[in-house]
Amino acid sequence: MKPNMGTPDRIIRIAIAIFLLGYAYWQSSWLAFGFSIFTFYESWASWCAFYQLIGRNHCPLPRNNK
Repeated sequence: MKPNMGTPDRIIRIAIAIFLLGYAYWQSSWLAFGFSIFTFYESWASWCAFYQLIGRNHCPLPRNNK
C-alpha cells in the first residue's frame, strides 16, 4: 500500500478515531470500536481506502535536493 494521505488528513483522522473510541466506550458499541481501530490504522499507515478507490493522493510531492 502506497501512502496517499498528507499530514492534515492524518491529524483529522486521529481526532476522529479518538472521538469514536470514546463513543464506543461510553455506548458499549463494538461497531464504533471497529471503526475507531480502522481509522487509527489508516492514520498510522498514511493510507486511506476511500482515496485508493477514487484515485486521490494527498501526499506532498517529493523535493529534489540538489
